[in-house]
Amino acid sequence: MLETQKYVETGLLELVVNGEKRSVMVRPADLLLDVLRDQLGLTGAKPGCKNGDCGACTILVDGWPIKSCLMLAVEAVGHEITTVEGLNGTPLQQAFVSEFAFQCGYCTSGFIINCQALANIHPQADEAIIREWLQSNLCRCTGYEEIGKAILSVISKN
Repeated sequence: MLETQKYVETGLLELVVNGEKRSVMVRPADLLLDVLRDQLGLTGAKPGCKNGDCGACTILVDGWPIKSCLMLAVEAVGHEITTVEGLNGTPLQQAFVSEFAFQCGYCTSGFIINCQALANIHPQADEAIIREWLQSNLCRCTGYEEIGKAILSVISKN
């Protein structure tokens, strides 16, 4: 309640992004996607459809994949936000490179985030679960086969 009162008075929010506390000035209607990109300089989450269909803006909120174009910045207070920048150097990121699981790269960050959540939540996922999870992200340049191989290569090591 104290955080809400502080925000009402100042417009200032404190967010935890990639393990770091960050203060941002927001309006009540500001999307988390826009705040991450424009105020925090975290441009890995991409604006695609801005209506939750494409998944290019996917981030993790408390470990779950969320489309940041559908979440207000004020809703992120008290939650752990992870962007693709917070996954730098992870085995999954390397698997995407090794398996050539991207083409133009615009959707790649959303896929990496979604696949990281999948690996954490379903570490023994089979191909059916992987296919189901990949449905929440769209790629117009390449097939999903390489993306599936990338996630399989990571979870098979667990």
